[in-house]
Amino acid sequence: MMTLSKKVRYLYFLFCLLCLNKGMVQAQQKIDKSSFTNINLDYPGLEGVKNAVESNRFDVAATALLKYYKTKLQANKPDFSNMETTVDTVGPLSTATRETADNALRHLFKTQESYGFFDFGQDINWQLWPVKDNEVRWQLHRVKWWLSMALAYRKTKDEKYAKEWIYQFDDWVKKNPLGLSADNDRFAWRPLEVSDRIQSLVPVIHIFLQSPHFTPEFLIRVLNSYQQQADYLPSHYATEGNHRLFEAQRVLFAGGSFPELKHADDWRKSGIDVLNTEIKKQVYSDGVQFELSPVYHAASIDIFTKAYRSAQNFGLEHEFPASYKTTIEKMVLAFINITFPNYNQPMFGDSWIRKKDFKLKQFSSWAQLFPDNPFIQYFASDGKQGKAPTWLSNASSNAGFYTFRNGWTNAATILMLKASPPGEFHAQPDNGTFELWTNGRNFTPDAGCFVYSGDAAIMKKRDWFRQTRVHSTLTLNNENMIITKAQQNKWTTDKDLTVLTYTNPSYNNLKHQRTVLFVDQKYFVVIDRAIGNAVGKIGIHYQLKEDSKPDYNNKTNAVNTTYSDGNNLLIQCFNREASLKQEEGKVSYSYGEEIDRPAFVFETAKDSHENMRTLVSILYPYQGNTIPKISLTENKGNNYRDGLLDIKLTLDGKVKSLKLDINQ
Repeated sequence: MMTLSKKVRYLYFLFCLLCLNKGMVQAQQKIDKSSFTNINLDYPGLEGVKNAVESNRFDVAATALLKYYKTKLQANKPDFSNMETTVDTVGPLSTATRETADNALRHLFKTQESYGFFDFGQDINWQLWPVKDNEVRWQLHRVKWWLSMALAYRKTKDEKYAKEWIYQFDDWVKKNPLGLSADNDRFAWRPLEVSDRIQSLVPVIHIFLQSPHFTPEFLIRVLNSYQQQADYLPSHYATEGNHRLFEAQRVLFAGGSFPELKHADDWRKSGIDVLNTEIKKQVYSDGVQFELSPVYHAASIDIFTKAYRSAQNFGLEHEFPASYKTTIEKMVLAFINITFPNYNQPMFGDSWIRKKDFKLKQFSSWAQLFPDNPFIQYFASDGKQGKAPTWLSNASSNAGFYTFRNGWTNAATILMLKASPPGEFHAQPDNGTFELWTNGRNFTPDAGCFVYSGDAAIMKKRDWFRQTRVHSTLTLNNENMIITKAQQNKWTTDKDLTVLTYTNPSYNNLKHQRTVLFVDQKYFVVIDRAIGNAVGKIGIHYQLKEDSKPDYNNKTNAVNTTYSDGNNLLIQCFNREASLKQEEGKVSYSYGEEIDRPAFVFETAKDSHENMRTLVSILYPYQGNTIPKISLTENKGNNYRDGLLDIKLTLDGKVKSLKLDINQ
């Protein structure tokens, strides 16, 4: 016979087992009439489901609903059209996808690419924040590894991926209910993350639906969660910017992907209405998206394009006016104007470098909408089709993006400069900054962003890259520009001379007026005027590519690169009163990565007795290892104060005269 203590232990064991079993099945609530509240039972094809619900045979109804979806989806391939990167469904499973999927089985998740994988525990801790970068925690709730698990399942048919994904889906829903806490809602229910989930779940559900572990009960849970998330967005869209675009486009996609859900029509309408409104608000008349970041400009083109294609697939393209498509085309052409021959764009604001293959796929996607535009076709085909643009230098005057160029090939000389109105979160206090390309090399890449947001340590890193002094522009006392609101004073283009002059009210009592002269389509003269009664140290800053190994000549106020291939750049300031000083320099080509690089400044003091201080520099690309000898002579009629330029440049003994009004 059992002793009393043994009986107690045995009963306790049974109680624990019962509790464990209850915990395992609590997510699998009994199916009843309320389970079908979100389903439009009058949708064509759901007649059997409706009949079963009306006769209170709810398990039969759920089984019929699962059969309906399996039949529907088996007839089509998974819809990857809205994914941010192209999904290869033909070739073998990539090493990276396999690694992500297999790590996910052990709850090792890569949330933000630059940080690698983190262990979120056997019992997944969805509130874990291993690095206090907000992106790490936000992107956790985008659950992007679920797509990798789905792709691995599609290739291998190994049920371990399906079983684990079903577990993780239920676990996420259980542990991240809306309203759990303000802190958790900030990350798990930020609208951008919600929109990312409802987008990627479409192909993920499609693939895993074929698993025998995908039960009718689980389907009900998936659809009800999907309805809740898609319903959440229209009343919680971001107020502005690319987030609002992403969210609206994905709500439209959700409505078309699950038309059987009751609010699908509302989602489609909401998405289209927002996009029709925002394309007018967010895109300047010159075609540039108002956040003034090339990366997010391209992302906005992707959003508008995907939304239009979704509408075509759903037979709703008539809901977009003709101007919608025309604006997209204008945006693509604006992007072409700020594209270097290697398909990179300047890293203005929160921008970074993407691989050429990625850019080609973007252009190819856009080109499908504009088969008759030869310039878009040219960039989509890497120059094999269509034709190169028939223009060279270009001013996107509303956005303040200016491109000086003498060609479209790798050998071209190109300078892209930003002198813009106020931007949004992704812009920086950097008006006047530029990137200079010659013969296949970007000599002066902009700083990039490094990181976005987080705790004090993360923000300190972000703030370093946002400093005005780490951009190629003017500062007062090395302080950040207070106002970025540039006004174009002059833009003229000619074969021998292209001229830009703009004025930016950078500081209290100090305006920065910069003139850039593209002379003979070969080199650049830069005239910086600090105008106002502010007192302090005026600095003209420059940054070079990390491998440029420059030589510094303090006697001539000149800096030159020393590339062994002979493709080099000389930067020289002609003001004798200015001093040349080296500075700390860094560049970030991708999120979370930074590289030290050369940086320097030409400095001069401005006192209270002068209303203007002028510094004149030259950016002179050259071939070979012999440094050009360049001098500047001011002629009698030269008057920087009045904007009357009358100078003589002597370049290795050859004289070039420049005489013009740089203000008008």
